[in-house]
Amino acid sequence: MTAIQICALISIVIAAGILYWIGYRGGLTDGKNDGYDEGHSDGYALGREEASAAYATSLNKMSDQCMRTELLLSREPQDRYTLLAIAEKLKLAADTFRAVRSESQAVQALALCDKARNMAALMDRFELKGDAV
Repeated sequence: MTAIQICALISIVIAAGILYWIGYRGGLTDGKNDGYDEGHSDGYALGREEASAAYATSLNKMSDQCMRTELLLSREPQDRYTLLAIAEKLKLAADTFRAVRSESQAVQALALCDKARNMAALMDRFELKGDAV
């Protein structure tokens, strides 16, 4: 091989390498851009769906809580007094069960008495004070 042929061969190899490198870099850049665009749009759609589901869930929770609060507020003070009277009767029943040596029944009656008092205490928090318009 002559010097010109060797230079031509080296030039062809270098040109092919440069051409390959340019094609590789261009393809890599295009692939990253396409992947980013697809990932961005997919992530955006997924994020909107998750946000919509979370919004619906929180809206349901808030409406349930609102309904429970309205139910508590709609109770009249007489309901609270009724619960307190039930609690007193259950305490009397527990004392009676204890007198006849039926401890399991006494424990159940005391547990129900505590539940009734707790329910009355919850209703006491929502009782309106003073003049409400």
